[in-house]
Amino acid sequence: MAKPALAAQALSRSRVETARSLAARLPDLLVAARRIAANVLLGLHGRRHPGPGETFWQFRSYVAGEPARQIDWRRSARDHHLYVREREWEASQTVWLWADLSASMDFKSRLSTTTKLDRAVILVLALAEMLGRGGERVGMPGFLEPRIGRDAADRLAEVLARADVTADWPSLDRVGRFSDVVMLSDCLVGPDVLSDRLRSLAGRGANLHMLQVFDPAEEVFPYEGRLEFRDPESGETWLTERAGGLRADYRARLEAHRELIRGYARSAGFSFGIHHTDRPAAEGLLFLQARLSGSPVNAVYGGAAQWERPAA
Repeated sequence: MAKPALAAQALSRSRVETARSLAARLPDLLVAARRIAANVLLGLHGRRHPGPGETFWQFRSYVAGEPARQIDWRRSARDHHLYVREREWEASQTVWLWADLSASMDFKSRLSTTTKLDRAVILVLALAEMLGRGGERVGMPGFLEPRIGRDAADRLAEVLARADVTADWPSLDRVGRFSDVVMLSDCLVGPDVLSDRLRSLAGRGANLHMLQVFDPAEEVFPYEGRLEFRDPESGETWLTERAGGLRADYRARLEAHRELIRGYARSAGFSFGIHHTDRPAAEGLLFLQARLSGSPVNAVYGGAAQWERPAA
């Protein structure tokens, strides 16, 4: 058998083993996600509009031709003008959640206590827990149709336990206009591939919120001396005698890659943030919650996580 075939076989086994290992950790990750969600907020409120409901929204002037039963006679009697009492209708958001479970995410350096994969899963489950409590429709593109229910985190955990959820980008065929899509990934793909993906999503009229999950070692490149690097996606290896000499070029290329992502995000009206695994998970959750609710986001959280927002 040829070496490339053997390498592909080994990578396939590695992906299956990673998926099985994740499935075994999911109960603990789900507990951690619920604890984080409970500590941050009880949930997001849906977009509020006038309509049928129980909660008072506002008074407005009566329009000729409307049913007389809609008139609020007590309010109208105050200034001899007819008013209608409108009630509030909470329109649920449709939010699609996706965590990149590809091989490059299963990485942890000595500078962190968790892998990028585990942090992404915890954030997705915590966000699902919050959205489910808030009455939003939550789904996972390609695997789980959006549905209202407080069991959103449990349903996502069941999907994540499958061995076939290992792609770095999902199928977006079911994502509709005005939906929100949350992507957690290390975004380590070629610029052309990323550009095509974002352009395709923008064409659907959806709102994308990207959070780049990074290990601190990937940020600062703390390596020195003779070192062999292995690409977890292809299995290829590369040996260098002076790893420290690569630091400046590495960081310049990383920043250039991020600048491309920022540019794509701004041009499409998407949001983009960076979260490091040595920081509290709540920071990443706060960013995603703020973007979904439309609240402003601070430029920097604790000097460790950088947040980008689309240009006005």
